[in-house]
Amino acid sequence: MPSRAATEYRYEKLTWPEINDAVDLNKVCIIPCGAVEQHGPHLPLDVDLVCPTGVATGVGREIPEKVLVLPVVPYGYTGHVMDFPGTINNDFEHFIHHVLDITKSLAYHGFKKIILLNGHGSNMPNLDLVARRTNLETDAECVCMAWWLLLTVDKNFLPSWRESKFPGGCAHACELETSLYLYLDGDDVRKDLIKNGAISFNEENNPFCWVDLFAAGPGALISWTSSYSETGVLGEAELASAEKGERAYIEAVKQLARFVSWFKDRPRDRRVDRHRRPPTMPIPWNQRPI
Repeated sequence: MPSRAATEYRYEKLTWPEINDAVDLNKVCIIPCGAVEQHGPHLPLDVDLVCPTGVATGVGREIPEKVLVLPVVPYGYTGHVMDFPGTINNDFEHFIHHVLDITKSLAYHGFKKIILLNGHGSNMPNLDLVARRTNLETDAECVCMAWWLLLTVDKNFLPSWRESKFPGGCAHACELETSLYLYLDGDDVRKDLIKNGAISFNEENNPFCWVDLFAAGPGALISWTSSYSETGVLGEAELASAEKGERAYIEAVKQLARFVSWFKDRPRDRRVDRHRRPPTMPIPWNQRPI
């Protein structure tokens, strides 16, 4: 009979002896990271929690013997959205240290493969830094990825799925986020309030300054959200459907499960000190030894 650790994908449902079993199984830890943030008049504040958690738990149900899904990190970096009531900001340094404390705790207990599954765009530079620091300061390996970018792995998926304009049709509370939320928690969508929303600087057709979930111009100017959006909706939410959400969910889960299977047993790349003369002092930040 398999151990509880082999069949349970929810990190918090294990006991401490079962955590030891999970470490022995070389399980990959997935940390959903989100934000409590406005998503227009039609979506609740928890979109960036529900979406990455939904994808992560989908993978957990698919391959429980390979993964542990941690409770979602609920508060992200959202200072630029504070003109919209309900948004909760977590200072970027607090956010980085908070998530880094989680990855370091996992590494200390023996988990050596960690995925930060992001659900909020403005978390990305901060989570990328967390992953990099985890890799330098512990003996674990950490990867940051956005759940929506899993839809780009199969180059045929998005062209067959997306109907909204590019750029801008998929950006925030848009065709994609609204579709996935309709599939995961449709009863909480205010369906009578679903309306498209424009990104004002996208409408200028400037080749440098434009944004979309799947790309951005080389000089995209991201300031206060209220300065370029009237409703907080950035994209063509009216093209969303639960059926599209189900397709996106299935694709994201499939690709993340593929990544986990590749990442789980991949040998770590070895660090090599290439100084001709050995350094006479330690690196001036906290790092793991060679």
